Amino acid sequence: MTFGFLAEMASAQLTLMQAWQDGGWLMWVLLAMSVAGVTCCLYFLATLRVGAVVPVRLRRDLPKYLLEDDPNEARRLCEDKPSPLSSVMLATLEAIRNAPKADAELIAKVAEAEGARQAEQIQGRTQWLLDIATIAPMVGLLGTVFGMLQAFGAVASDVAAAKPTLLAAGVSKAIVTTIFGLLVAIPAMAFYAYFRRRAGRIISALEGACAELVAVLGSKHAQE
Repeated sequence: MTFGFLAEMASAQLTLMQAWQDGGWLMWVLLAMSVAGVTCCLYFLATLRVGAVVPVRLRRDLPKYLLEDDPNEARRLCEDKPSPLSSVMLATLEAIRNAPKADAELIAKVAEAEGARQAEQIQGRTQWLLDIATIAPMVGLLGTVFGMLQAFGAVASDVAAAKPTLLAAGVSKAIVTTIFGLLVAIPAMAFYAYFRRRAGRIISALEGACAELVAVLGSKHAQE
């Protein structure tokens, strides 16, 4: 009887429209999560780039202004090129303006603190995909629980009609949301792993650029 029950489940074929209708309102939740995941991926492709985090012009021109002791031009350049690197340098230049006699160690600490904050923001963005990958299967499982309750409730209400075919049809409908939840979660987890590694490489580039510019500021203040 068990094998017959499984065979009935395996043979039940639903069209996409039927599956969507059987999944109920939770299918719209999963659709919204899939759209959010695609949006996150497109956003990360545009923003999680070395050129967006460490602009070439900023890394090339800032040392010149810093060595020439032209902080106003350096600030203007950072404001014209908003990025995590410019945020670190603006915070560092502001600290120097408030404490002109600051030594190289203090300058480095200010840059490190702002750099850590920027790195946390960069890495934290990728968590959005992890959240989607974690929640989507749970939403799908919730739909399955609802579907199972409905299926067994239908069988319990009419014992005479309690056939394996009826139960198999109900169970096949119940697992639709779990299937769609996994279809949302698996790509989200894969892209999360990719963008997490990508964010790590970008943070390393940011740390290197900040170290170079802080060294220029430190040598400038050491000479003074």
